[in-house]
Parts: sequence; structure tokens; C-alpha cells
Amino acid sequence: MKTKKRPTHSPEFRLETAQLVVDQNYSQEEAAGAMSVAPSTISKWVSQLKQELKGIRVKQLPIAPEQIEIRDLKKRLARAELEKEILKKATEDSSHQSNRYTKLLICKRFLSFLS
Repeated sequence: MKTKKRPTHSPEFRLETAQLVVDQNYSQEEAAGAMSVAPSTISKWVSQLKQELKGIRVKQLPIAPEQIEIRDLKKRLARAELEKEILKKATEDSSHQSNRYTKLLICKRFLSFLS
């Protein structure tokens, strides 16, 4: 027995669809028909968009552009902090001798960052 796959919609599509209701005063049923999406799905997206516009973080993938940018900036910050910690550990060699393993780790990390 095959199970039905749920369609996945991009954040841009979800935002555009929710904006029909929030900004352009479509009813949820009208927006559902226009975008070929179930009304219950529209309801979830509209609710999520309204929460995000109020600055409330939600568990789902963000759809508001500001929330997407915040998520991406947090990822970049976490990566930069990790790299900073690696470099900090590399310079904390207590014997003041070169630590070949640490240098190798830094090189690998740097090369993976470039790709």
C-alpha cells in the first residue's frame, strides 16, 4: 500500500499565499482556491505569518522575510563562534610548541569553510 506524499511548498509560496488573506483581504477559502491549497493549510500559514509579524518565534520554518533573515544570521553567528573557539584552542598550547594536530584541524576546518 502506497502512502500519499505531502506536497512541500517553499517559504516564498507560503508567504505569498498567507499575504493574500492578511494584506489583500481574501477569505481563506478564496485564497485556498486561488492557490490550490487546502483551507486548513491556509489557516496555519496565516496564523504563523501573523505571529511572525508580531515578533513571536514559531517552531515551523519561518515564512516572513525578517524571520528568515534572523534564522540565517543566527546560523552564521554560531558558525563564526565555533571557528573562533577552534582558533582560540589552537593558540592555547601550554608548552608553547607548535601543535601539529591542532594546525591540521584548523586547516581542514578552513578548507571545509571555503567549499
